[in-house]
Amino acid sequence: MPKKEFKTPISDKSIIIGPDSGYDNIMFAIESSCDETAAAIVKNGREVLSNVVASQIKTHIEFGGVVPEVAAREHLEAINVVIAQAFEQAGLKGEDITAFAATVGPGLVGSLLVGMNAGKALALAYDKPFIGVNHLNAHVCANFLNTDLEPPFAALLISGGHTQIIEVKSYLEQRIIGETIDDAVGEAYDKVARLIGLPYPGGVNLDKLAQTGNPFAYKLPEAKLQNEFDFSFSGLKTASLQLIQKLKKENPTLPSADIAASFQETVSSTLLKKTKKAADNISAKTIVLAGGVAANSEIRKKFFALRDNGYKIYAPEMKYCTDNASMIASSAYFLAGTMNSLDVEVFSRM
Repeated sequence: MPKKEFKTPISDKSIIIGPDSGYDNIMFAIESSCDETAAAIVKNGREVLSNVVASQIKTHIEFGGVVPEVAAREHLEAINVVIAQAFEQAGLKGEDITAFAATVGPGLVGSLLVGMNAGKALALAYDKPFIGVNHLNAHVCANFLNTDLEPPFAALLISGGHTQIIEVKSYLEQRIIGETIDDAVGEAYDKVARLIGLPYPGGVNLDKLAQTGNPFAYKLPEAKLQNEFDFSFSGLKTASLQLIQKLKKENPTLPSADIAASFQETVSSTLLKKTKKAADNISAKTIVLAGGVAANSEIRKKFFALRDNGYKIYAPEMKYCTDNASMIASSAYFLAGTMNSLDVEVFSRM
């Protein structure tokens, strides 16, 4: 089991963090990589003591997407409030915290700086270690919250910016088996949602609409790639555009629900087929979903059906699928994708 020695920034004391530390670790974490300002306190990587999220969705609706400069200003306004609420919900003070953590990337640089600098300030104020966390590792760690999940397993990470199949050998050892070569799943959802006239956030609204349509109304293509575990959704996006243009010429009333359902059927079936094959390839009988798109109803339905075939399937609770700080705290505890220095800087991409 992982454990690591961290230094406090003022007194230079050694602090052991991780499952083998021998005592309860109370982790305070901040997440601000995109359009949610979040703070949470988690005990031993699994027990959520507080989870506060301030969403910016209403702000960005009028722009049809996230505006980085606007997002950063919103984080600045919300950060002190969510930090105070996280402490209040948990009934704890700064002195009770083992270490402070924050997302340092990938994400919007201006937004990341707000959360990281707040986390570093707290670490200095209370003389506790600071841990920088990789946002993608944290999404996988969301599956540890309120569960007994342990590695090894295969993970499908699906979000607005990333689509990856990951072999998780241990808390610290991970290997990417396949990934998207162009659009991520979330990007494809948002683009097709705009094509059929759905408002931001497109992926959520497309999922809702698809539930009222015929998933087999239209046959859409699946990309054939050299690495059978890689993904490509640009062709599917183009095919959806051509289908919509064709249908508009035939009838001004677009069968939006059928288009949405057909698109979702293609995406969910592709994700299931490739992930199951990758899991079988590494002899993994446990598969976990991670990332914002893991909240999608059809994707969850298809993967959970694998339980009938002897697989163990995990997916985070809905509130832990989208960006949140509890997953950052869990990642910091299990030391997955962490950087333990006050000198660490934010990064926008992997």
